[in-house]
Amino acid sequence: MIAWVAGKFTELPGRDAGAATDGPIGWAGYADSRARARKRTGESESVVCGVADIGGTEAVVIAFEFGFLGGSIGQGTGERIENAFITARDLSLPVVSLIASGGSRMQEGMHALTQLQRIARQMVRLRAAGLPHVAVLAGPVTGGGWATLGAGADVRVSLPGVQVGFAGSRVRPDGVDPYPYTAEGQLDVGQVDRIVPSAEVPEVVARWLALLTAPAPGPVPPPRALRTVPLPDTGWQAVEQARAADRPRAEAYLESYFTVREPLASTDPGILCGFGLREGRSVGYVAQLGTATSPAGFRAATRLIRLADRLAIPVLTLVDTPGAANDEEAERDGVGAAIAETITAVAACRTPVTTLLVGEGGSGGAVALTSVGHTWVTADSYYSVIVPEKAVSILKRGPGEVRETAEQLRLRPQDLVELGIARGVVSR
Repeated sequence: MIAWVAGKFTELPGRDAGAATDGPIGWAGYADSRARARKRTGESESVVCGVADIGGTEAVVIAFEFGFLGGSIGQGTGERIENAFITARDLSLPVVSLIASGGSRMQEGMHALTQLQRIARQMVRLRAAGLPHVAVLAGPVTGGGWATLGAGADVRVSLPGVQVGFAGSRVRPDGVDPYPYTAEGQLDVGQVDRIVPSAEVPEVVARWLALLTAPAPGPVPPPRALRTVPLPDTGWQAVEQARAADRPRAEAYLESYFTVREPLASTDPGILCGFGLREGRSVGYVAQLGTATSPAGFRAATRLIRLADRLAIPVLTLVDTPGAANDEEAERDGVGAAIAETITAVAACRTPVTTLLVGEGGSGGAVALTSVGHTWVTADSYYSVIVPEKAVSILKRGPGEVRETAEQLRLRPQDLVELGIARGVVSR
């Protein structure tokens, strides 16, 4: 599996723990099973670890061999994975896990299950060292293999149709829909970032390593305006310009700003998150696409900001929303808590966050992704404590007073600069 994504590879040493015994709990025939697995696969354990070159980036690779007892995790597996993470920290290298594992090895009992704690401890230490971890879900990935190296990785890409989930096919309830236990099902709920055909995996992994290990110096400059429009004369004109159907949207700004982009999962179609290359260096991005942002959208944004912060990568946020979603479903899903997590993630971010307001900036949905002191605006945008129509309702005014209220809110781009909310209006 290593040759699939890597060039030059140097294997790390790993002993064949207890090769002549039936293991720590004396499982009858276990030694014979391992001997047959060695003969069949040419490997002495279910995982091979080493240092490899992947598209020009050196990384520590953890590669599972599913043919060795279903890629199961035992003491020998845990020891090799632990050593791989320690090596990554010692050499300041990212980690790539190529996973095909059915989970913990039953023939070793609780000794196998505790390997998950061993692996998790090393993953935490890798995060603390500011090093990234990319997982490729290459083959069934269930049980502890998914619950540690898979779901716990910073970035998760999968081959099409792979079985992915905590419950393997032999332990899940009878008669259940198999779709949620697939890579596609996990993509739908935001647990897989992207499904990639086998032939494209080496390129995608190499691109992710480049994105996660080459931060741009921050703060990054805001994108330039994509069209020239006059500043609005009135508050209501500012609202109309921001709501115009032909106004450039956040996607267009991302296209003009980055040469390469890779997405992170978001189940809110109105939020785009990921990392991109600008002048050969990496920048994280969160972009609102003009809709009310859902709790899931805020959670996706929080994940991106916290990951970028940990890897010392600056962030660009593009704000365009009438506000946060406020329907029953959003409240049940904890929209207030989700906004709180995003606001605090931006506030706590040690790497600079740059904000460009590209359209509507409505209330808490906008402020959650706005960086204090590093915010710019376009001429066809507005930013307000609440959209004018809702302000009229709160103030118990009539519908005919919307325009006057918009003026009182001081929401025009030039107002925002004068008030010190924005640093300036971007030009072409």
